[in-house]
Formats: sequence, structure tokens, C-alpha cells
Amino acid sequence: MRLRRRTFLQGTAAATAAGLYAPAVLAQAKFKVAGIHASPVENAWNSRLHGAMQEAAAEGKIDYVFSEGVSGTDYGRAMRDYCEQGVDLVVGEAYAVESEAREIAGQYPDVGFLMGSSSGPAGENFGTFGTWNHEAAYLAGMLAAPMSQSGVFGAVGAIPIPEVNMLINGFRAGVTRVRPDAKHLIGFIGTFFDPPKAREAGLAQIDAGADILFGERIGTADAAKERGIKAIGSLIDYTPRYPETVFANAMWYFSPLLMAAVADKQAGTPTGRDYTPYCLMKEGGNDIEFAPDMVPEDAIGPMEEVRAAIKAGTFEVPVDMSEPT
Repeated sequence: MRLRRRTFLQGTAAATAAGLYAPAVLAQAKFKVAGIHASPVENAWNSRLHGAMQEAAAEGKIDYVFSEGVSGTDYGRAMRDYCEQGVDLVVGEAYAVESEAREIAGQYPDVGFLMGSSSGPAGENFGTFGTWNHEAAYLAGMLAAPMSQSGVFGAVGAIPIPEVNMLINGFRAGVTRVRPDAKHLIGFIGTFFDPPKAREAGLAQIDAGADILFGERIGTADAAKERGIKAIGSLIDYTPRYPETVFANAMWYFSPLLMAAVADKQAGTPTGRDYTPYCLMKEGGNDIEFAPDMVPEDAIGPMEEVRAAIKAGTFEVPVDMSEPT
């Protein structure tokens, strides 16, 4: 399989041939970050990482190179390749290669790593993070609660790993805060990227009575649009694509995590720590975006009160990583 590798230097994009990294050009960079994406950068989760690194490059904070569509069998090789090219920080996901990724990090102690992972950090240089936008999902649940006619809410997730579970549980807790008698339908599609499968799961939940869908996966909103009900997006803003369907989005922002790791590496501070706390709303790592004209006016005030309390640190959304049933 050929990997798609691209280079962003000083905020401008320059394509590099597969397998070539232009080391003479990279040597001019002040701080080099490599992104290794298992999925295409258009995928919701990867797009958040990719977009944050593109933005930092455009602002002159980093030089950015990346590979996308990197399979698990190629992931270790891609990590080593970038380390050999002299990058300062590798950003990626260790979910499918946890042991190998840590082993490679140990072989390159001068390189920092910031990896999505369900396990903890390792050594001095292997930092990890989870995707925590459960606070925004909770607020979206509060808005959704009075909008349902049936009292049945659906949620379509990828795989029941802790971060996905926590997000769906956060949405469910927000709904329950306002509507304790709500019923919830939960489905997992068994993969991180299969929009048609997510659509089918959403349609099944609608057939079972759900009239509000929480789309942890891309494709859920397609089912909602097809059947004329409302939906909530996650990670990115789906409203422009589904203006009559998606009324709220549980946004996640990677920039606070990225810049914290960059600052640590530049300061000579070990990057082998958990960067997940930078996902919290009070750190700017997640928030809700919603269309005021699509939600009940009397639901906005109570939601905003809770939102302010979360940002002030006076209210904590429960972190529930158990598999939702």
C-alpha cells in the first residue's frame, strides 16, 4: 500500500512524492511536527488533528508534514521514517499499535510523541491523549431532551472503547438531567469510518422509535435527514452540510493539546505525560455549537448556565467510560 505523504512548510502546502520527505527542506524548519493518520484526513477525528496542525503551520508556529491512510502494519515504519528525518514531535494514534509505538518511542528519546491512546503515557517522551468532548455532548443532550416527541433518543458510535463510551454516556446524562424518563437506543458499527453503516444503524434506531439521533460517527445525520428528524454532530460542525437536520454539535479542539506538547518539547520538559486534560472545556478543548433558531428557546438558558459552570470549574460532567447499554 502506498502512503499519501504531504508537507506543509511555513503555512504553505507542498506535496511530496510517496516515500520522499525532502530532508534538505525540512532541515530549515524551526520546529517540525509529523502527523501520522490511519484514516484519510477528511475523517472527522483525523480532521481535527490535521486542521489544528495546519493552522499552527499557517501561523508559523510549526512546520508540518503528514501521512494519511497508514495501515497498522505500516504504522511503525512511518513512525521510524519521520524520526529518522529529524522531526521534533510525532502526532498520531496508537490504538492499533500500542506496544510497537511505545517501543519505537524508546528508540528515539530525542523525539516527542503525542498519540491518541486508550493506555497511559510511557517513558520521558511518549505522551498520550483521549478525545474528551463529553462536556459538549452533555450540553447537547440538555438541548435535545425537550425536542423529542417520542422520548426515545438514538446514538450511533464506532467501537465501545472508553472515549466513545464516555461521549455517548455524556449525551445520555445530559438528556436524563432534563428528561429522566427518556429511553435510549445505542448502536456500534464496529469500525471508525463507515458512513453507510452508520446510516443503516441510524435508520434502525429511527424504526425503533428514536426521533433524535446523536451521531458519534459520520453517516448518522444522513439517516436523520432521510427520515426528517433532528440530529447532533460530534467533533466537527455538521450544520453546514445538514442545515435542516443538525441543530447542535459537540465540538472537539485539538489545538490546546498540540500547543501544550509543542511548548513542553521546546522547553525541554518531558512529553511523556497525559495531555487529555487539555480537552476540557475550561482549557478550550471542547464546546457546544448550536443553532438557536432550531432549539426551544426555554432550553437555551438552563444549558448556558451549566455551560458557564463547566467553564468555571464549579460543575463536572461525569466521566463514565463503561459500555452504554
